[in-house]
Amino acid sequence: MEKIWNLKKQGDQNEVKHLSAALNVNMVIARLLVQRGIKTFDEAKSFFRPRLSDLHDPFLMKDMDKAVTRIEEAIAKQEKVIIYGDYDVDGTTSVALMYSFLKSRIDNIEYYIPDRYSEGYGISPKSIDYAIDNGYTLIIALDCGIKAVEKIAGAKERGLDYIICDHHNPGDEVPPAVAVLDPKQTDCNYPYKELSGCGVGFKLAQAFCQKNNLEQEEIYDLLDLLVVSIASDIVPITGENRVLAYYGLKKLNSNPGIGLQTIINLAGISGTEITISDIVFKIGPRLNASGRIEHGKKSVQILVSEDEEKSNEIGAEIDSFNEIRKTLDRDITQEALDMIENNAELQEMNSTVLYNRDWHKGVVGIVASRVTEKYYCPTIILTESNGLATGSARSVRDFDLYEAIGQCSDLLESYGGHMYAAGLTMKIENIPEFKRRFEKIVTNQITDMQQTQTIEIDAKIPLSEITPRFYRILKQFAPFGPHNMAPVFVTEDVFDAGTSRLVGKNKEHLKLDLVEPDVNSGIFAGIAFNQSDAFDLITSGLPFDVCYSITENEYRGKRNLQLFVKDIKKRDIF
Repeated sequence: MEKIWNLKKQGDQNEVKHLSAALNVNMVIARLLVQRGIKTFDEAKSFFRPRLSDLHDPFLMKDMDKAVTRIEEAIAKQEKVIIYGDYDVDGTTSVALMYSFLKSRIDNIEYYIPDRYSEGYGISPKSIDYAIDNGYTLIIALDCGIKAVEKIAGAKERGLDYIICDHHNPGDEVPPAVAVLDPKQTDCNYPYKELSGCGVGFKLAQAFCQKNNLEQEEIYDLLDLLVVSIASDIVPITGENRVLAYYGLKKLNSNPGIGLQTIINLAGISGTEITISDIVFKIGPRLNASGRIEHGKKSVQILVSEDEEKSNEIGAEIDSFNEIRKTLDRDITQEALDMIENNAELQEMNSTVLYNRDWHKGVVGIVASRVTEKYYCPTIILTESNGLATGSARSVRDFDLYEAIGQCSDLLESYGGHMYAAGLTMKIENIPEFKRRFEKIVTNQITDMQQTQTIEIDAKIPLSEITPRFYRILKQFAPFGPHNMAPVFVTEDVFDAGTSRLVGKNKEHLKLDLVEPDVNSGIFAGIAFNQSDAFDLITSGLPFDVCYSITENEYRGKRNLQLFVKDIKKRDIF
């Protein structure tokens, strides 16, 4: 599929020149900073050298004083407390962080993760009954609860208090909890709105330490859990999240908790410099696999483990869940793609809605993402659960999936989510009509631009610009993630050095050796995954343009710079 290359605004030239001189860096580096809103020496210093002292006062968050007071009361009265959270990575790391912080202060404390299949997302009626039947009087709910108005009201009538720590958008009414911590509340003046669920829990722990004159080092020791949440939940790595992620990665790389060290070992990244990308693709999926295949409680068990032997035992289980998850993911994705490839009508549609009663509910979200990547249209993957069709939806750039699904709400039992990802449930007999209406809505609203994958380009540079010093400065832009992605460059008019070749089991990848005409800067190595169809172009002897980020490749103990090629095109793209 042809991709659009979109060159970002290059910033005010005077601001770029001023910053280049102030920092003694070249114009490309200065331009990358200006694009990120960094225009002064002091702003650059804060960007390159984040400080924990830059964190906001947690008491700026609405209801924080109430939340801390209620926890102090629970400690003083020796109440029974449950730490509650969702079964995904953000939820389980949130629970692990809060449980680890409070377990030495509250004798009767337990954690609770709802079952994905029997209880579903959010505050479950079963958990409320469990808490009341067993004498618990306070639940601290993390990464969920902001829309559980009726459930929490009912629990309150039965004598059960809640503290909500959420980061999702609230509805018109918030639950009648003792305290509702969510920076996205319209009347919350907290300066940073993009915390993860675990991040909101961290701010609660920070506030407790601040009020009780406790050493902040105690909570900083939990930042390895928080960075796993930030990376896995795909929240912006800007502002406060950037500070927390920066120090969380330091902790993860130098002295992770026992459970996370087990996961790191299983992922095969021990002894390497762990990045946000490693968390997203290697640590997070293993923690998620527990909730998808068996029960999310396993993930909390390993994250709070203080015994290496026990941690390794749980880790082996989690790794086996992940292998099952990968097999299901691969097989069901192939089945879904086959359904489309064998159906001409589906191929012509602007949306994809697929149903198979035998697909595993735990991986339909992953499959929806894979199908969206392949066909790049709003996609919904459904399976059967408890007699209903239930599934996950994924969107494409700038198309509001949640709003489109909402226009079919009369056909649904329930739905929730946001612009790019959603979950929904309907009666099985409603699938044909839902499919018809959803396709009509998408067709009427989606644009050609939204149906074409776009690569955002930070700058055009010659290959000769890429030096070890240039890369060392680029590395300091990390941690990379949403709103601070690794810079992407375009170099125009390059040639194959004559040694580029197809590699991979099925010769599906390109190993590139590139040169610039009339520039004595040597040969630049690159790797282009799943782009074998460009082989004829690059070996034709004609010039072409290449779009890439810059990485470091280690081979036989030697490190070299490498272009991670995202796309290759004939000349004249802009």
